[in-house]
Amino acid sequence: MKKGYNVLFVTSEVFPYSKTGGLADVSNSLPQALNSLGNEVRIITPKYGPLDERRLQIHEIKRLKDIKIDFLGKQVKFSIKSSFIHGKNTKAQIYLLENNDFFKNKGIYYNPRTKKEFSNNDERFLFFSKAVIEILEILQWKPDVIHCNDWQTSLIPAMLKRIYKKNEHIKGIKTVLTIHNLVKQGIFPKSSFNKTGLPETVFEEQLQGQNNKFNFLKTGLIYADKITTVSKKFAEEILTDKEINKGLEDVLIKRKKDIIGILSGIDYSVWSPNVDKIIYYRYTYQEIPLKYENKRELLKRFNFEYKEDVPLIGMITKLVDHKGFDLVVKILPELMKENIQMIILGRGEEHYQKFLLQAKKKYPEKLIVHIGYDEELAHHIEAGADIFLMPSRYEPCGYNQMYSLSYGTIPVVRKTGGLADTIINYNKPEGNGFVFEKYNPKDFLNTVKLALSVYHNNKSRWCSMIRNAMNQDFSWKTSAKKYMELYKLIAHR
Repeated sequence: MKKGYNVLFVTSEVFPYSKTGGLADVSNSLPQALNSLGNEVRIITPKYGPLDERRLQIHEIKRLKDIKIDFLGKQVKFSIKSSFIHGKNTKAQIYLLENNDFFKNKGIYYNPRTKKEFSNNDERFLFFSKAVIEILEILQWKPDVIHCNDWQTSLIPAMLKRIYKKNEHIKGIKTVLTIHNLVKQGIFPKSSFNKTGLPETVFEEQLQGQNNKFNFLKTGLIYADKITTVSKKFAEEILTDKEINKGLEDVLIKRKKDIIGILSGIDYSVWSPNVDKIIYYRYTYQEIPLKYENKRELLKRFNFEYKEDVPLIGMITKLVDHKGFDLVVKILPELMKENIQMIILGRGEEHYQKFLLQAKKKYPEKLIVHIGYDEELAHHIEAGADIFLMPSRYEPCGYNQMYSLSYGTIPVVRKTGGLADTIINYNKPEGNGFVFEKYNPKDFLNTVKLALSVYHNNKSRWCSMIRNAMNQDFSWKTSAKKYMELYKLIAHR
C-alpha cells in the first residue's frame, strides 16, 4: 500500500454532531474513506451547544482541557473533546472544539431562537481557524495537509502562509480548500479583517469587486495550494457562468490550473435500502414490491390513502431560489391537476414556507408538507417516493439525486453541476432519470409530465430505469482515491 498522508479535515459541520446540509455528510464519510486507503485523517469541528455526550461517545482529553490562546487582545479559553465516527469497516477520529464565548448556542450559523445569522459569525469562525492552527503544537501531530471546507475555514491557508510561516511545527503544511457552496462566502466589513492579524496586503489582494468588504472565501481561494469542487461539471461552470461564480470569477480564472472537480460520494452504509435501519421495509432491486410497502407506510403516516396507480413525487430541499424552488412555485397549480400525490420536506425563505403551508391547505388530498429538516423522514421519502424533483439553478454536487438512485426513486433534474455528472436521460439505454436543460417553468413542467407519462404508460422502461438507478455506484472509494492523488501532488513538491 502507498504511504498514506496525515490530513486534518477542518469543517464547520459533521453528521451526527451538527448538520445543515451536504457538507455534514461529506465531513463524516470522506475522512473514513481516506482512512480506509491508509491515510490518517482526523476531523476538527466546533461543538455547538450541549450534545448528548454519552450517546455520541464524546470524551474529555485532559491535556486538551482549558487551553488559552490570545484572541482580540484577550485570553480566550477552549477545550478539545474527542470522539470517533464509525462506518462499516472504517473509522475517523473527530476533535470537537468547545468554547463558551462563541459556540455555547446550539445554532451553527443562525440563532435558533431569532432565526437570524449570528452577528459575530466573523469572530466565531476566525477564532475557530486560529484555534485549529494553534492546537497542532499541543497535539504533537503534524498533518501533511489541512483540508479546509467553505468560507468558515477559508482563512486557514492565508494564516498559515502569512502569520505562522516561521513556526517550525507548522511550516510546510499544505492546504486544500473544497467549495461546497459559493452562495455563502463569508463577506464582512473591513473591521472584520482588522481582527485577523493578517497583513494589509491580504485585504488588498482580495478587494477587487468587493466594495471595501472582506471576503473569507475569496481569501482562501487566493492562498490555498489546491482548490476542489464537489463535482466535475461545477468546476467548469464556476469559470464561465457569472450567476454561479457569484463575483469570484477573477480569482477563479486566476487559479484555474489549481481547480479540480471531484464528485462527492455517498455513504451506502447509511443510504442504501438493503441496509437502511430507518425505513419500514428493507429491499433490493429484486424486491421492488417492498419499496411500495414503504410508500404505503409513508402515506399512512400522514393519513393519505395509498393508491397503486398514483405516483408519489418527493422533494427534500432548501426552500431557496438556487434550488429551483421558484420554478416549483410556478408549476405547482398545473402539477396539482395531475393524478399524483406529493411530499415536500424543507426549510428556507419565509415566503416559500408560507406558500407551501397555504398550498397544503389548498390541495389537502394531494400535498404533504413538512417545514424543517428531519433525517428520519428524509430516509422514508427516498424509500417511498416514485419520482424525486431537483430543478436546481445550480448544484455544486447534490446528494439527494444519488440517494434517490440508490433507493430506485427516479430523479427529475436540471442539467447542472453534480446533477449533470450523475443523471443520464431516460431515452438512453443506461438512463436513470429525466433531465431538462433550460431553467424555466415550462421545460421543468414538461419534463415532470414526461416522467409521469413513462410511469403510467411504459412499465418496462420504468423498471429498467429503476434497475439502472439501483446499479449505480457512487461510493466514496473513487473520490477518496482522487483526493489522495491530490494530497500526493502537493505534499511532495
